[in-house]
Amino acid sequence: MAELKDFSLKMIDWNMSPEQAVTMYLEWGNNHGDRDHPPVRGQGDESLYFVVDSWQDPPVIRLVRRTMEKAEDLLTIPVPENLLPAYREAHGTWRGISEPVDAIKDWLKKELDQA
Repeated sequence: MAELKDFSLKMIDWNMSPEQAVTMYLEWGNNHGDRDHPPVRGQGDESLYFVVDSWQDPPVIRLVRRTMEKAEDLLTIPVPENLLPAYREAHGTWRGISEPVDAIKDWLKKELDQA
C-alpha cells in the first residue's frame, strides 16, 4: 500500500482544483488553457493533484492522477484530526469533492518535504 512519502519526488499541481481537472481532461476541447494550466495536447498529458473527499465522515485526502482516459486515486489518507476544523470552517458539513484548504495543502507539502 502506498504512503504519502512515496510521492515526495512527484510533480504535484498544488493549484489544480477538481473543477479545473474536469475542464482540462473531460471537456478538453473547450479548454483554451491559462497561465498555470495549458490545454491538454495528447494521451501523454497528466496531472497529479490532491482533493478532499467528504462523501464519508470523516473526510479523506486523495492524490489523483488524471489523464484524458481516466482519473486514478494513487493514495487515500484520512484528514488529520487537527486539520478538520480548518476544513469544516471552509466547507461545513458539505459532502463532495473539493480542493484542499490551505492548512491541508501546507501540511501535505511539509510531509512531502520531510520524506
